[in-house]
Amino acid sequence: MATITQIETQKKNTERCSVYVDGTFYCGLKMEIAIKHHLKAGMEIEKSQLDEIQYDEEKSTALDQALKLVSGSMKTEKQIDDYLERKGYRTPVCEYVKEKLRYYGLLDDFKYCELYVGSIKGKGKRALAEDLYKRGAKREAIEAALEDYTEDVDEAYSVLVRYMRGKEITQDTTRKAFRHLMSKGFAYDTARDCLKRLGEDLDTDAAEDTVEDADGDSE
Repeated sequence: MATITQIETQKKNTERCSVYVDGTFYCGLKMEIAIKHHLKAGMEIEKSQLDEIQYDEEKSTALDQALKLVSGSMKTEKQIDDYLERKGYRTPVCEYVKEKLRYYGLLDDFKYCELYVGSIKGKGKRALAEDLYKRGAKREAIEAALEDYTEDVDEAYSVLVRYMRGKEITQDTTRKAFRHLMSKGFAYDTARDCLKRLGEDLDTDAAEDTVEDADGDSE
């Protein structure tokens, strides 16, 4: 059995206190945690109990930090894991925090993917999937969010028009435009239809020729 010999407010952070056991600094705690567990000088306590109290504070602090993180924007479970690991929290603490966030409805990869897909413009289905994979979203959540997703040809065409603005319509520029649409994650057929539409709108053969070249390449 050990004895708490002193509890003093920390000078740099008055919301925390330093706990001394048998005359030696043992740990720092939030003042509210010390009060919650009725800690005071002269109190006899097992060090294992103090460790549990410290763990209690660690969970509370980690949860507060995670709540601040998700208050700006929703995160995937992987992003929360990475964030807490960078902060040095142990796996049990990370699991505790994620459980709490799920309970509050603030952590849901399925909802995250659905919201992301609905909010991002100017990208195709493939690019959306790649973005979500990079953010660590669960594969099944990504697949569910994109299962009924249909690329907006008008949106893709707007991307094409912005890219072609100020450029001369030639086979070279339209080929580059085709690759640009593909790099934005739009499907081959979507990119091809946009180029065909460009050719019809501008009454030029360059875009039409690129469509034919692309069709030939796909054979």
